[in-house]
Amino acid sequence: MTNSNFTLLSLFIIISIFTLPVRADEDFNGFVYAGCSQPHYDPGSSYESSVNSVLTSLTNAAGSTTYTNITSPDSTFVCGLFQCRSDLPVSYCDSCIHDAVSRLSTLCPLAAGAGVQLRSCFLRYGNDSFLGKPDNNVLYKDCGAPPPNGGYNDAELPGMRDAALGALVAAAAPPSGGAYRIGGAGYVQAMSQCVGDLSANECTNCVGVAVAQLKTECNYASAGQVYLGKCYARFWSTNTNSNSGYTPSIFPSSNISHGGESGKKLAIIIGVFIALAIIIVACSFLRRNAAGK
Repeated sequence: MTNSNFTLLSLFIIISIFTLPVRADEDFNGFVYAGCSQPHYDPGSSYESSVNSVLTSLTNAAGSTTYTNITSPDSTFVCGLFQCRSDLPVSYCDSCIHDAVSRLSTLCPLAAGAGVQLRSCFLRYGNDSFLGKPDNNVLYKDCGAPPPNGGYNDAELPGMRDAALGALVAAAAPPSGGAYRIGGAGYVQAMSQCVGDLSANECTNCVGVAVAQLKTECNYASAGQVYLGKCYARFWSTNTNSNSGYTPSIFPSSNISHGGESGKKLAIIIGVFIALAIIIVACSFLRRNAAGK
């Protein structure tokens, strides 16, 4: 079997429409990029069986954790991993990984190695022993539009951006990898995420490389994002005049809205029932008072 080292330079599509506050219909499974190896395997081969086994195990694990890695149990070596945003509930991870596996089967059919980044998860498999190895190669980067003239003092943006991004690098890392970090300064916010097979120091180093790329490449842009092999970082302006093009959400999981229109209708129905209950209790209280006089 040919080694499946690959560069994720194909099929790039960027999702760039986000709003704050969090919307019930926000697309956490939005496609960011994917890459496929040049070597392919034969249908029906033992390698295909190992790939299917690894992807099935990853899919099953996504319902209970935001990171895991799997190595095929048979003699045909295939390994895989996924990393989800650790600030989101596991149910979001489960949905995202299922979607990622489905997309890989369409985007990279029979590829010996492949990876896909969706908005809230990353999945990769191959036979090139990438587990536990740092990878600071830039796979994708994008900068938003510069702020419009007259919106606010443009000179303020780079300083706030650098401070927000600097907080990502300076954040205390947990003893294990996969650290989700947030930072902010003024009206600029930032976030980063590492893949869980990195050590704390490797994660910090990866985020530092991503941050340096954003500072260099995005200049006066009011938003930017860069994805490396084992981490990514983003920043955006929350200023309503900044025209950043996208504002990725940072929020505790307790603030996530899980329903669309049905959720709104349910909330209205519950509110109506609560109001009726209050009216009934109040009327009962008034009747009791009247009867006691």
